[in-house]
Amino acid sequence: MTVDSETSSTSLASYPSLRDRRVFITGGATGIGETLVQEFAAQGAKVAFVDIAEAEGKALATKVNAWFRKVDVRDIAALQTAIREAAEELGDFNVLVNNVANDDRHKLEDITAEYYDNRIGINQRPALFAIQAVTPGMKRLGGGSIINFGSISWQAKMENMACYMIAKSAVDGLTRGLSRTLGRDKIRINTVTPGAVSTERQRKLWLTPEALKEIDAAQCLPITVVPLDIARMVLFLASDDSRACTAQEFKVDAGFV
Repeated sequence: MTVDSETSSTSLASYPSLRDRRVFITGGATGIGETLVQEFAAQGAKVAFVDIAEAEGKALATKVNAWFRKVDVRDIAALQTAIREAAEELGDFNVLVNNVANDDRHKLEDITAEYYDNRIGINQRPALFAIQAVTPGMKRLGGGSIINFGSISWQAKMENMACYMIAKSAVDGLTRGLSRTLGRDKIRINTVTPGAVSTERQRKLWLTPEALKEIDAAQCLPITVVPLDIARMVLFLASDDSRACTAQEFKVDAGFV
């Protein structure tokens, strides 16, 4: 488990309501998703996840005794089949975490229709169709919690990622647009919006010394936001402690925006 140097793992909350809950996570093999899988497993939940990174996914599933399938989430039929097969083995899902994303940078003049469709296929469509697949089971269970992942990128008016920001700005619309329909069956739906999270991929590609200075200037808190910070908010929203929370966006960004 990745822990910020300023955070003691022994001081963090546990959620008894998550024990034996069935949790499905998209994009769970690396980065924030990996921490989500680990943290839910540590709470005693039964975790299923999908990812295109097969080797990393299999290793993590073995480590925490989770259900895993290699799935390219652009293939909606494959995604929904995986959700159905996981539910057949583990039971209907109490929790869905729509985490999968890819924030590749791109210039406006370089965008093609094919590239746009590809970005939407990763960053927008899977969330809706994963929700479609899990909600019948949540209704049978008498309720559930869906956590969608947003982004501060469009709120902070970042550059060179228009397709990503189009997809991610739509997440709040998805969350609020389904909240009343799902709420009738006691299914809660919320958005978690991470800030500038220090993952291995981000450190390798984007977190240059110059970028770190900009992040430090933008944040209100002088800390490094790590995947564990995001996971702890997700655990709360998945648990019964947040039973009255729905249709909301919860930022975990150290005051970036």
